[in-house]
Amino acid sequence: MRTKLEPPHGLFIAESELVIRRALEAGYRPRSMVMAPEWLERMAGLIDDVDAPVYSASYDVLRQLTGFNVHRGALASFHRKPLPSVADVVAGARRVVVLEDLVSHTNLGAIFRCAAALGMDAVVLSPSCADPLYRRSVRVSMGAVFTIPYARADRWPGALDDVGSSGFNVVALTPAEDARSLDDVAFDDEERLAIVLGSEGPGLSAAVLQRANVRLRIPMAADVDSLNVAAAAAVTFWMLGRRNR
Repeated sequence: MRTKLEPPHGLFIAESELVIRRALEAGYRPRSMVMAPEWLERMAGLIDDVDAPVYSASYDVLRQLTGFNVHRGALASFHRKPLPSVADVVAGARRVVVLEDLVSHTNLGAIFRCAAALGMDAVVLSPSCADPLYRRSVRVSMGAVFTIPYARADRWPGALDDVGSSGFNVVALTPAEDARSLDDVAFDDEERLAIVLGSEGPGLSAAVLQRANVRLRIPMAADVDSLNVAAAAAVTFWMLGRRNR
């Protein structure tokens, strides 16, 4: 229900004081807040500056309202911002992350956090990717979804052609044996790279792999064939991210 209601109605839910604070710092406008009584005092300084209603309820009531245990004691509803176009997001970027059909909100949030920490400038999502502002994505990213610019492609995989035409070297991550090893490739810090990662099961589609200028794999040991996509993202961002982090 949340995935069907939140994006069309222009809202998202932030959980915990840290994430709420980061959403406010990023300029998202709050709709309302609800929290356990002890959090009213802990967040008093933050609440005083919020132009939105603030409600207090016991943990039992919060659980009945939300359907899950609100361990961090505070929730806030925010208005979404209009999403920029892919062209706008990549215009001033050097390192762009492109994600195809990621469906796990946990993986998506983790990749945004890695992108923020390891020198990525922006994220482009295929039309079927999960929602970065879904509550779990926001929480796992620790608010990085508010700081990394992102756009959702209107057409796929044609959006990759547009990214390539903008001057990006399209780099696809795949465990295929004929891909080049990540530790054998070096890119200039100023070279514009679009790092493409695929869905949790099948990985990148054939249509995307055909559009890549370079196909890279992370070398594996102990007969392990691949990493979780978020772990693979962290390794790749570290290797290919700009060194002037």
